[in-house]
Amino acid sequence: MITDSIGNYLTKIRNAYMAKHKVVDVPCSNLKKDITKILKDQGYILNYKFIDNGNQGVIRIALKYDLVTKIPAIKKIKRVSRPGLRNYSPKDGLPRVLNGLGIAIISTSRGVMTDKHARKINVGGEVLCLVY
Repeated sequence: MITDSIGNYLTKIRNAYMAKHKVVDVPCSNLKKDITKILKDQGYILNYKFIDNGNQGVIRIALKYDLVTKIPAIKKIKRVSRPGLRNYSPKDGLPRVLNGLGIAIISTSRGVMTDKHARKINVGGEVLCLVY
């Protein structure tokens, strides 16, 4: 039984990048769908597809690399809040990743969003992960 499904999701993406895979399949959930949409919108992954296999479903993620140097688009993806220690930030204390070059993914009362969007609409929440 997996207790930290978001941590497992991030680890699968991290390992696939390190192994230079083109695609990775992860089990599906609504929170993972929202995080995947944010990663696509911010340009960290190439594309994604939700596949319904009758049970839980699968998210197939196409990873993004630089065309010439084959460097991954995601340099680091780090889990911040975990089941044993939740990390909540008020609207004024949201983290800035590499002075705005990276993103923090925040789960708020208005849905899952980036730290920049959360600052714009003036809400805080649980800091799920940092990506750069």
